[in-house]
Amino acid sequence: MAGAHEYRGGPDRTPAQLILGFLDARHIAIPEEARVRIQACTDQSLLDRWTVRAVTAQSADELFG
Repeated sequence: MAGAHEYRGGPDRTPAQLILGFLDARHIAIPEEARVRIQACTDQSLLDRWTVRAVTAQSADELFG
């Protein structure tokens, strides 16, 4: 049985989409300025760090912390 949030990843998903998708699936509110920051980031190591944090962060502040 499928859950309310299903993984919709794939090779066409950007790191920013994955990060925002993880946070959305966990019902974490992300302010617009944080969304813009995530989507504008081109530093792969920072995106990797945020992806790992997106799994457990309780807020945008924790994600960027």
